[in-house]
Amino acid sequence: MNIHNWYSETKRSQTNFNMKAFNQTTIDLSRHRPTRNERVSHSILLPRKNQNLCYWNERVSHNSFESFEHSSKETMITSLDLSSNSFQGPFPHRICKPHWDLYFLDLSNNLFNGSIPRCLRNSAVFIEVLMLSNNSFSGVIPDVFANATKLLSLDVSHNQLEGKFPKSLINCKTLQLVNVESNRIKDNFPSWLGSMPSLHVLILRSNEFYGPLYHRHMSIGFQSLRVIDVSHNELTGTLPPHYFSNWNETTTSAEGYGYMKNSLNDSTIYRNSMEMVNKGVETRFEGIREDFSAIDFSGNRFYGKIPESIGFLKELHLLNLSNNAFTSDIPQSLANLTNLETLDLSSNKLSGQIPQDLGKLSFLSYMNFSHNLLQGPVPRGTQFQRQKCSSFMDNPGLYGLEEICVEPHIPNPASQANEELSESEEPMFNWVAALSAAIAYGPGVFFGLVIGYIFTSHNHEWFHWNVWSKKTLSHCYCLFDSHLLYSLS
Repeated sequence: MNIHNWYSETKRSQTNFNMKAFNQTTIDLSRHRPTRNERVSHSILLPRKNQNLCYWNERVSHNSFESFEHSSKETMITSLDLSSNSFQGPFPHRICKPHWDLYFLDLSNNLFNGSIPRCLRNSAVFIEVLMLSNNSFSGVIPDVFANATKLLSLDVSHNQLEGKFPKSLINCKTLQLVNVESNRIKDNFPSWLGSMPSLHVLILRSNEFYGPLYHRHMSIGFQSLRVIDVSHNELTGTLPPHYFSNWNETTTSAEGYGYMKNSLNDSTIYRNSMEMVNKGVETRFEGIREDFSAIDFSGNRFYGKIPESIGFLKELHLLNLSNNAFTSDIPQSLANLTNLETLDLSSNKLSGQIPQDLGKLSFLSYMNFSHNLLQGPVPRGTQFQRQKCSSFMDNPGLYGLEEICVEPHIPNPASQANEELSESEEPMFNWVAALSAAIAYGPGVFFGLVIGYIFTSHNHEWFHWNVWSKKTLSHCYCLFDSHLLYSLS
């Protein structure tokens, strides 16, 4: 079922959609669900010029559209959000029309396949946000960003892209986020991104990047970077002691505490998102907080010492260096990371002791030192005592784990039954002893204790065994005795 003119069909079906929107610049059908009487198809048509739209913003995200119809006479589109539908087939080439001032394009979470066309260079002059993630695009990322001077966010993660990383991105001085996660890109680590003045988030995880992070002939550091994830690649080499010295954005407090977002053409606000391993769990961040800072170098082949300059990154929240070949001691400067929440140094070749001052990091809620060569005492801080025993395993020289690795006591059913039996027999023994004494004192005392035993032995809900414990038995005896003496007097 296809609709060749989406607007006329919508009008005939008398939907709840506001027809006055035809004279506006934004049409929003995101998360639209047709009513029972609507005749809405699985395709959508771009508008025609005679429909009075000079600049058109389309939002049809989170629906079930499957195809893309076109009119022979189209208007100019400035923003197009087709995310989270069921669109399939190749990249819609009409999006590349040179007369479109397209500044926002989101095709993520669909079934598009084939290559990303080079005709995108026609839109690159205006494009600010380009989101193509979670499709089946293949081939290379076209190197078409030489004139993309307004580009803020590029996300092509979770596709089947390969080849080189586009070097034309070096011209994008306003670029804030790059995400190429889970592709097959094979290239040297793009250390030239360190010169990008506005780059805050760099996600290269799960690709085939190789070589060192550091080159002596290039300047060190990502001065504006707050989040970097290069995990699960083939990176190698050492990091010099001063490697993190110029990461200025992570050494000072963020100006804001909201979410990182892009303001497009002073109107549309777009919130960035990403995925990272946080506290040992794969986590999707639907929004990236402006004050959040993270480094994930895990799953590579780095070796040598962990740089002491890591201690300059006082705003760091997450540090994951696991599954590498780092050696020598854990830097004492890690104790300067007062905002650190997650620390994973597992599966390296680290030796020496765990710095005792790490026990003073009050926000450190997750840590993992397992599978190293560590020795000496485990810090006594509260945060260490709350960790799982597995966080320290396979370090034969570590000690002081008695409180952390204590096994929970599971009572033996046989001994528990014997214990309950002895407890149940104890009151009977007390009653026998009391009755024997009562006979010696007189019939009144004897009669009172007999009545008390009858009441308690029938388990009336207002009686509890703890009332008849050893500590209160003498009190109960006196109570019954005085009452009986009064009644018999």
